[in-house]
Amino acid sequence: MSANYIVHIVDDEEPVRKSLAFLLTMSGFAVRLHESATAFLAAAAGLSNGVLVTDLRMPDMTGVELLRSLEAAGALMPAIVITGHGDVPMAVEAMKAGALDFIEKPFEDAVLIDAIERAAQRVAAQPTERADIAAIESRLSQLSERERQVLTGVVAGLPNKAIAYDLDISPRTVEVHRASVMSKMQARSLPHLVRMALSAGFAPD
Repeated sequence: MSANYIVHIVDDEEPVRKSLAFLLTMSGFAVRLHESATAFLAAAAGLSNGVLVTDLRMPDMTGVELLRSLEAAGALMPAIVITGHGDVPMAVEAMKAGALDFIEKPFEDAVLIDAIERAAQRVAAQPTERADIAAIESRLSQLSERERQVLTGVVAGLPNKAIAYDLDISPRTVEVHRASVMSKMQARSLPHLVRMALSAGFAPD
């Protein structure tokens, strides 16, 4: 399965690159390392059958800028972005720019491996089946108006306190609505919830 494609790791920190390379190589993936977004772009024209794993915050070019550059060049590649907890709004922008998933640090090894395998399957399946979108839209329709407002804040990357301030409700009430949204949407995690919402066209302005 993993022999059919290469996982491209883009991160400006060498220890991180080596750590991810070791993990993925030991898991049976073919891996290629890139020390910066510009270095990856320089090689992108000749790359195919790959999955991109990129950090968001890099000095020369951010992960979002990298994805936008790939899109502009027509060099589409399924991408997974790795982000710190405070970078969720930026991660959402990356998904709007074409990333399939984002993973918050710190993460379990299995989370990254599962995300890579989903990305590879997504490429093989092309594109997301309409039935999947219809199921997500059906779940969205079951949300109350307040739950939709909370979801809008979540997709925008706002913390509970900010959502509570905007809606003039308590943070505890936001937590209750957020838990209800996760349940109704059948979301396994925050990235999964955001991915489903964006795939169905539910995105804040």
